[in-house]
Amino acid sequence: MEQDKLIEQINEKYKDLGENPDTYLSGLRYANPVNYWDYCEVDTLLALQKPKTFLPDENVFIMYHQVNELLFKMILSEIHQVAEVENIELDFFVSRLGRINRYFDVLISSFAIMKYGMEVEQYMKFRDALTPASGFQSVQYRKIEIACTDLNNLLDARFKPKAYELEGLQDKIDHLYWQAAGKNYKTGEKSLMLKMFEEQYGKELLDFAQEFETKNLRAIYLSLSEEDKKTPKLIKAMKALDDKINIKWTMTHYRTAEHYLESSGKAVAATGGSPWKKYMHPKYQKRIFFPELWSKEELDTWGHEHEE
Repeated sequence: MEQDKLIEQINEKYKDLGENPDTYLSGLRYANPVNYWDYCEVDTLLALQKPKTFLPDENVFIMYHQVNELLFKMILSEIHQVAEVENIELDFFVSRLGRINRYFDVLISSFAIMKYGMEVEQYMKFRDALTPASGFQSVQYRKIEIACTDLNNLLDARFKPKAYELEGLQDKIDHLYWQAAGKNYKTGEKSLMLKMFEEQYGKELLDFAQEFETKNLRAIYLSLSEEDKKTPKLIKAMKALDDKINIKWTMTHYRTAEHYLESSGKAVAATGGSPWKKYMHPKYQKRIFFPELWSKEELDTWGHEHEE
């Protein structure tokens, strides 16, 4: 009987763990049935919005960013699966890249909520109450970038030609492109936004960079056989990821910031005080995860086609 086979499989499972199956089967008699609201922690999730103002559109702003963070967590889960596999198979690698690409499709399309889902007047009021908080401070997004490529590819454009002069991972982290959002390189002075971020996550990011130094997505790609590295479906998936993260997602974010911050006709800094145009537009920093997959012309004109 199917039921007998199922019980036998359950017994084998717990015996393999060195446990008494009877104890676990007995416990099932008293376990509560699973319901949706407890399993998904719906009540907790709906209580996580704590606006700083009375303006209703601030709730849209909070929830949108919380949704982003959940998607970032899903992306990191996929990257970890790839990084933790020894002798990775090509199909597995491509399938996980496909998942990550789909998550970024959702992220890119969802920016319409930010661009058209809030009144400009409300946003320009409640944003001041959020200072110095900034989306810059999403440690999960920083981890995604670090887990995708070598730190040299994330350096501020001003320091890429002299990457060989930087000593160790911390020195590189101190010169990554996103530092430009909160650091004056002429004086060395850091904004409060950057200081708070580094105090909260500095050690965690360094540990993460050490963990992924040799198992980021680019490193895994370079470890493949020459035949596998030339596989069209793999190249297509990796170039799609590079394009989605470093051009499409970035430019959608850029256009949304432009929609709000230039609505008054005045030059306005981003929430954290950063010079957002040169920080965000891909043509300036040219963040490219997998440069070996692109032609020289594509590298030279990175992000230019999105200027208009």
